Amino acid sequence: MDNKQLWDSVLAEVELTVSRANFSTWFKNTRIIKQENGLVYVGLPNEFVKEWLYSKYDKFILKTLRNISENVRGVEYIIVTSAMKEKGQESTPSKTIQPYAQELPLNDLYINKEDNLNPRYTFDTLVIGSFNELAYAASQAVIKHPGHTYNPLFIHGGTGLGKTHITQAVGNSIKEGKNGKKVYYITSEKFSMDYINSVQNNRVNEFKEKYRKYDVFIMDDIQFLSGKEKTQEELFHLFNTLYENNKQIIFSSDKHPNYIHGLEDRLKSRFGAGMIVDISTPEYESRVAIIRRKIQSSNFSLSDESIAFIAESLECSIRELEGIINSIICQARLKNRELQQNEIKLLIKNNVIPKKTASIKDVIRIVSEFYHIDEATIYEKTRRKEIVKPRQIAMYILREDFSVSYPTIGEKFGGRDHTTVIHSCDKIKDSIKADNVLVEELSQIRALL
Repeated sequence: MDNKQLWDSVLAEVELTVSRANFSTWFKNTRIIKQENGLVYVGLPNEFVKEWLYSKYDKFILKTLRNISENVRGVEYIIVTSAMKEKGQESTPSKTIQPYAQELPLNDLYINKEDNLNPRYTFDTLVIGSFNELAYAASQAVIKHPGHTYNPLFIHGGTGLGKTHITQAVGNSIKEGKNGKKVYYITSEKFSMDYINSVQNNRVNEFKEKYRKYDVFIMDDIQFLSGKEKTQEELFHLFNTLYENNKQIIFSSDKHPNYIHGLEDRLKSRFGAGMIVDISTPEYESRVAIIRRKIQSSNFSLSDESIAFIAESLECSIRELEGIINSIICQARLKNRELQQNEIKLLIKNNVIPKKTASIKDVIRIVSEFYHIDEATIYEKTRRKEIVKPRQIAMYILREDFSVSYPTIGEKFGGRDHTTVIHSCDKIKDSIKADNVLVEELSQIRALL
């Protein structure tokens, strides 16, 4: 594999694990200069990028290189200026890494190849708020009684909201227990490829037995099994075997299983037999906590005013939020000063989609006005039809259009339980399938918003 192919493969892996802002900031204008005696020399544009990659991404880069090529023993970072590129020259490596210093790193810095768990994903590093508290509570119950409480556990939510973090944290917690339970984590895509390879190599029986030996089976991004009928059939049989033997099963997806197109009904039924919880976009308080934890782990300081401004300005995933903080840290260190709000605002504009402007009160007000009811009545605990329908629609819009968590919606509507909110949202989802009038009403309300 030549230098370009090798580095392109590394960048493809990196891009899957970091935000768009991070990827653009730290990996732009990087390349492999040469490979020599098991060392890979990576060319970087300046000293600042070199120090940042060395301190933050070095272990991941080396691990990725070694996964692609077993001959790689170490990495050295070289600053390559524009003039050097034009002349085809290379600078002398600064801060040389000893060839074997990173060859056998500590196990806790690498994904364990026996169970695919990343030891960095723990509950100690998880910010908990109303956006993920149900998933957190369910996962803690699973840890205490794996295979018996909430089996299967199904967690769904948008990209970058922490589904993988929580599911792997469950796996790591159970793995560290004293009962010696075997845990295995895999993506649905890898599971599907494993099955296809087993068919091609006449090793289907080995494939079947491989996954039945685990006490805890975790599958990430199950939506990618959409339309893969044979793989779904194998998963169905695996599920039954594990379930009948009280083995814990955990799934994650970007949406509720009932809304995954091309997923067999019998699998949806199995998923619904346990606990289905969602993770939504972090609310303001959680965004503040995420920002504080991020800057603390980066040994960086940011004023309370700037933290509040960022949290107020953005409504995005955890991954995107961390990406913008990395950009702010980068710019601040380059300028050797704290950024002004107008500079932060520009970074936010360029990297992350700003949050929607309508508030919960705006949605409730507009829905109340649309149905000609007094706004105060929508909070009342009444079963009157003329009130129940607008309330359910307001809850549905807050959930579907603004990704407000079920607990938060329930709290805003007079302290209702999250199950009431889920029921209301499901009621509207079912109704719009056959009620064209309701569909038109929702369209008009959304236009007003």
